[in-house]
Amino acid sequence: MASLRVAIVAGETSGDALGAALIEALRARVPECQVAGVAGPKMRAAGCEALADAHELAVMGLFEVLPHLPRLLRLRARLVRDIVALKPDVFIGVDYQQFNLGLARRLKARGFATVQYVSPQVWAWRQGRVRTIGRAFDLVLCLLPFEPAFYREHAVGAQFVGHPLADQIAMQPDRGAARAALGLASHSTVLALLPGSRVGEVQRLAAAFLRAAALLSGRRPKLQIIAPMAGPAARQEFERALCALEPALQLRILDGQARTALIAADVTLVASGTATLEALLCRCPMVVAYRVGAVTALLLRALRLVRLPYFSLPNLLGGEPLAPEFLQEAVRPEPMARALEQLLDDAPRREYLQSRFQSIHESLRQDGAALAAAAVLQLLRERTGRDWGIEHIHSGSG
Repeated sequence: MASLRVAIVAGETSGDALGAALIEALRARVPECQVAGVAGPKMRAAGCEALADAHELAVMGLFEVLPHLPRLLRLRARLVRDIVALKPDVFIGVDYQQFNLGLARRLKARGFATVQYVSPQVWAWRQGRVRTIGRAFDLVLCLLPFEPAFYREHAVGAQFVGHPLADQIAMQPDRGAARAALGLASHSTVLALLPGSRVGEVQRLAAAFLRAAALLSGRRPKLQIIAPMAGPAARQEFERALCALEPALQLRILDGQARTALIAADVTLVASGTATLEALLCRCPMVVAYRVGAVTALLLRALRLVRLPYFSLPNLLGGEPLAPEFLQEAVRPEPMARALEQLLDDAPRREYLQSRFQSIHESLRQDGAALAAAAVLQLLRERTGRDWGIEHIHSGSG
């Protein structure tokens, strides 16, 4: 069988994990698959040749990206040259749409097949972008079940492939084992703090998270608090806030281990993003907070760019307020501590959340990486007529 050449770009921790799983799934079908692109440690371990490191793209926000723009534009121009020289059969952008959209548009103009793995939240804000996405990508692989219908309305190819996290996390997480792994007493009440994976997120949320935890700890002296950090830079920023604001707070900072912490915890205070979905899949009731830079927030509101009643994934997937949400100036310690305490005190509510989290988990569990790989190979077969040994692909787009 001919070798398959894939160019792939992922820009942060979650994209690195998704990209690695996709590479492994592609290689399970095409063992001679050659992969190169922008990769983190997991993608490199899966066999991706790194043309650049994923941490170079770890910037968020409409205006926060501006200081990095010249560097990012130079990187994108270099990647276009490098990828064209590789002559890949397909380019796959993994998440990080701000960067991948422009890259894909240039590559598609040169005749390459282009795929976006993880839909931009175009259904949530700036819906007019869907036309730009359609011009840049031949196929959008969606992690959420409601996304393909939106794309169909705009004649953009899209397929629901499920969420890899739903495949990775057991349907019945073992809280006892998670607590034992972290050295937590089985009978204790545990709060997990997850203030984000990016340094900017931690800078905006750490103070409010720590003060909310301190308030809750004052009301529940036996409360155990754990804070898994996504990386050294995030940990350093969080420790700086801890020492400056709540030096007496009894708290264990963990390197990584977010999933174990979420399975072990009774409740979590978490930054909006993929971590909220992970909390749902780990069956951990949550309070969700989100802050962007002040100028970005002003623009979003002035132009009315956000069009959804919720911003967190659990609430969007459930179609109801499964998690209390605190946005921008509403991110304050006392209301968040009160919301956490209500979750701890309301046993019927926690039981209801467990049931809803279970049903959402089932809907997302589609063997996502395998289905995404099959969809990529199907696209290539339709474009080129070459058979990459694909078996029948079950549809996840309905």
